Parts: sequence; structure tokens; C-alpha cells
Amino acid sequence: MALALFAVIVGLIILVWSADAFIDGATDLAIRFNMPSFLIGVVILGVGTSAPEMVVSALAALSGSPGLALGNAYGSNIINITLVLGVTALISPVLIRSDVVRYDLVLLLLVTALAAFQLVDGSLSLVDGVVLMIALISVLLIQIYLSLRHHTDAEIDPEKKVNTLKAVIGIVVGLGLLIGSSQAIVWGAVKLATFLGMSELVIGLTIVAVGTSLPELVASVTAARRGEHDMALGNVIGSNLFNTLGVVGLAAIIHPMDNIEPQVLSRDMLMVGIATVLLFVLAIIAFKRQGVMKQASGLVLLLAFIGYSVWLGLTSL
Repeated sequence: MALALFAVIVGLIILVWSADAFIDGATDLAIRFNMPSFLIGVVILGVGTSAPEMVVSALAALSGSPGLALGNAYGSNIINITLVLGVTALISPVLIRSDVVRYDLVLLLLVTALAAFQLVDGSLSLVDGVVLMIALISVLLIQIYLSLRHHTDAEIDPEKKVNTLKAVIGIVVGLGLLIGSSQAIVWGAVKLATFLGMSELVIGLTIVAVGTSLPELVASVTAARRGEHDMALGNVIGSNLFNTLGVVGLAAIIHPMDNIEPQVLSRDMLMVGIATVLLFVLAIIAFKRQGVMKQASGLVLLLAFIGYSVWLGLTSL
């Protein structure tokens, strides 16, 4: 038990430090190559912080438990929008640009609809997995195009001197420690929960789900506190796109899924859709008012997270 407690405490300390190094490196890289912060958030932060979900889902599929891959991906999407973005908005206002509402969030809605459509027949075939992976590549290319199209040099300070090698090292080391410390926290928390008598089901639905989203949470909060609001929102959008298309797509390719539990569609995928639509509506409201998502929106998202957690608990008894 002492080792588990040590893992949680040290993991949290490393998590915070690695997030700083990761954001520093990503910000410097954006400055060095005159890249939009939102693009860095989508591609580097969004894809990078989804590495825990990718690893967990790939291992689950290889071990013959593809259902775990779906729960991990969709559960992380729900947490990213409701908990991660909710906490971020409570701590620091999140900037909402018109092109994000018109293009990026619409893309996320379409991707979510595609995922739901594939689940209607209760299975995910090899073809479904390939379609998702092709969609992922297409969406990332669209994201890059849109971000560069709407980018202006005013977003960055061209006078700042940046060491490219140091920035890349910061991203690689920061991401590695971010993922490693998250896994240490999850391991320690599971051990502590087991010692305290919590069931494996409760542990999986709470600790592991939140644990694999820790990189997104810490990265988004750190980016927002440093004024990189585009990075914070881009992280959530990029992560959800990658989870829905890449994580699930890879799992389906490794191990096609038959007889998927009905609750995956009727509860979990439905909640992903509700959370995505809620984010879209809140983003429109925020843009039309002051152009930022503030504490009220963060509170609404957190209430949605609590509501889903209660729903999950009641339907899992």
C-alpha cells in the first residue's frame, strides 16, 4: 500500500512538471515555425496526449478484449469534453474563434455521427476500422489546412529566439513523462482502491477512465493558464478526433468486434454525442457573447460529467 501511495504522490509531481516541459516545447515549436497554437494543440497535444488511450486499446484488442478499447476511447472522449474542458474553463477562460465553431467543431460532430452509425449493427468490422483510419488521416489534413489558412503572424512573437532542438526534446521528454506518470498514478490508485475494497468494475469506470485522460487535463489546464487558449481547446478537439478514429480504428483492425454490448451505443456513444453537441452549443453562445468560454460554461460541462457518472453507476449495478 505504501508503494501505491508513493506512486500516486510522485506521479502527480512528475505529471505537473512534465506538462510544463511539454507545453514549453510545443509553444516554442509553434514560434520557431510560425505555426498556429490551435494546430499545435490539435496535432501535437491532441494526438500526443491520446497515447495512453492508444496503448491501452491496442493491448486490449491484442489480448482479445476489444470491448475495453471502445469503453476506453469513448469514455475518454466524454471526460475530455465534460471534465477536462470544464475544469479548464473554470480555471481560465477558453478562447473561441469563429473558424473553430464553423469548421473544427463541425468536423468533430460529423466524426461522432460516423462512429455512431458504424455501431448501429452492433459490430465493428475490419472495413470499419480501415474507414476510420482513412477518415483520421483526412481529418488531420483538413485540420492542418484550416489552421494554416486562418493563421496570422500576429499570433506569435517572431522576435523570440527559439532553440529548435531544445523544443523538440522538451516535447518528447515531457510527453514521455506525462504518459509514464499518468500510468503510475493509475496503477497506484487501482492498488489503493483494491485495498479499500472497491470492485474492479467501479475502478475501471472511474480511476482508469479518468487516469488515461490525465495528460489531456494537465496539458489543457497548463496551456490555458499560460494564455495558450487555442492550445487548450485544440488539445481536446484533437484528442477526441484521434480517440474516435485512430484508437477505435486501430482496435477494430487488430481485432474486429462482433456482438458489441448494446449499452455502448445506447449509453456511452449517446453520451459522447450529447457532450459534443453541448460543447458546440456552448461554443456558439460563448463566441456570440464575448468570444471566450468562461466559468459558467465550465460548470455546465462539469455537471454533465457528474450526470454521466451517476448514469453510469446506476446502469452498471
